Amino acid sequence: MDAPTTTSADNGTSGGGGGGWFTPRNQPPTTPDNEREAAEGSRLAAMRPMGRTTTDTDRDRPAEDAAQAAPPAQPTPRPEPAATPAAVQPHAAERIAPEALRADPRLPSQRSISPATPPQQQPRAQVQAESASPDALLIRRTMAEVAPIADKVTSYFYALLFVRHPDLRSLFPAAMDTQRDRLLKALLTAAEHIDNTEVLVAYLQNLGRGHRKYGTRAEHYPAVGECLIGALSKYASGIWDAEMEAAWIRAYTTISQVMIDAAAADELRAPAWWYAEVVAHDLRTPDVAVVTVRPDQPYPFLAGQYTSLETPWWPRIWRHYSFASAARSDGLLTFHVKAVPAGWVSNALVHRARPGDIIRLGPPAGSMTVDHTSDSGLLCLGGGTGIAPIKALVEDVAEHGERRTVEVFYGARTDLDLYDIDTMLRLQQSHPWLSVRAIIDQQAHLQLPDAIREYGPWHEFDAYLSGPPGMIRSGVNALRNIGIPSERIRHDSVEELVAIGD
Repeated sequence: MDAPTTTSADNGTSGGGGGGWFTPRNQPPTTPDNEREAAEGSRLAAMRPMGRTTTDTDRDRPAEDAAQAAPPAQPTPRPEPAATPAAVQPHAAERIAPEALRADPRLPSQRSISPATPPQQQPRAQVQAESASPDALLIRRTMAEVAPIADKVTSYFYALLFVRHPDLRSLFPAAMDTQRDRLLKALLTAAEHIDNTEVLVAYLQNLGRGHRKYGTRAEHYPAVGECLIGALSKYASGIWDAEMEAAWIRAYTTISQVMIDAAAADELRAPAWWYAEVVAHDLRTPDVAVVTVRPDQPYPFLAGQYTSLETPWWPRIWRHYSFASAARSDGLLTFHVKAVPAGWVSNALVHRARPGDIIRLGPPAGSMTVDHTSDSGLLCLGGGTGIAPIKALVEDVAEHGERRTVEVFYGARTDLDLYDIDTMLRLQQSHPWLSVRAIIDQQAHLQLPDAIREYGPWHEFDAYLSGPPGMIRSGVNALRNIGIPSERIRHDSVEELVAIGD
């Protein structure tokens, strides 16, 4: 499925940029604006990360994912076991607008707090905001200042990066219009969740591992951080001071170390990327294809996860797709791809890819996996090609020989969009603990999240959602409203859904 969403069009605008990682430096100069840029050019020259440089020679780095390296964290984590890729956290936090930052119950939302509201009546996020660290408050203040001019900040960041460090230009896609807004979205997450150490460390570990496929090395981080600080200080000049700059420096120094350490550890046990040959291409509808590939070496992953994928037709443009099955004995991997308007990668995979073509895969990621230590039932909502990871979860339960109740709601706009319903019904016939219900919007005039209210109760179920961003948002709300605790609702990042639903 489109990674990990289904129908959200990227429209050629998603993508990345970097994050900054460096050691503290002197106070910012007080030169006029026309002299400030020149002064900024040398003031971060001494920044050096402490981590070991990876040796991967692949220098293809799409900017769409590079910008994800924004959320800061505090401690340096221990590497995860190689066979169990770490979750992409906050892969359930939408990072586009404050009102959308509620997708992951583990992450706080950005809301103003009225002094008249007693703590016991305030939302959890508001109580946390009152106890935010000084650095978090300074960073959030910066982001509030630059949010209305996010496009200018992003453009200026890339201008600084490519002028001061032209050697880094080759790491990014040729068409920079594919990534203009990703950096500021990532920064909004950092501003909002800087103190959420547990979640952000796991997120940064995954980013460090994932950035290996772009050719990112430890020495690149200071340059990106230098230009990020340059852009922020320019457009937040009205409030920018030495204290605020030091807060950003501390945060991004920590970010870089977490990512570099994770990349170095991962280099010892896994390649930066895998080649994979297309072995089957099944066009299910005019714009949905089931694509099966054979990696050139073993590819470990968990059902419910996803990967990044690059085609030969669009070098350095990576998009995320969920695995449509549990791990197979033959090592093959299957993806459900929906071609979306202006979707470079999705259209190439649906309309151009054929058996024999070679693509590249990044490492697996995602936390929407089954907890096999629990006997709770599974309530699964899959919209459109979002049925792909749901199917993988069903297969995973079956392979573990469990008899847990699994209820699948397969949502689609029309009958034609139920392109994989026959497969799901065959699974239902083979497993008495599985129930599959198709919800067709145009026939029932009922959205998928609303349909689950007619069934249940669901209090003893773990919920899994996969599909378009709108379905994820409404689905999470619907599940909470019927009494499923937030910690038992799993899905991948709505920000990822919006930004890389190509």
